[in-house]
Amino acid sequence: MKKVFSIVAVAVMATAFVACGPSAEEKAKMEEQAKRFQDSMTAALEASMQTAAPEVTDTTKAAETTTAAATPAEEVKK
Repeated sequence: MKKVFSIVAVAVMATAFVACGPSAEEKAKMEEQAKRFQDSMTAALEASMQTAAPEVTDTTKAAETTTAAATPAEEVKK
């Protein structure tokens, strides 16, 4: 009797694990949410890259200006 009960218990547990998976509707909804998340992250990344690009250019221009300003000071020392 214990063996029969054990076999039935294992069969019920296996069925429960298989039956608890997401349905096709739930899978489609999860995929749609993942796509929206990916699209929003891509848009945020592109926006941050566009705003960061002018800052890098400004920093480079400032460094060139500093170098140009230092040149006349060196001539005065000579």
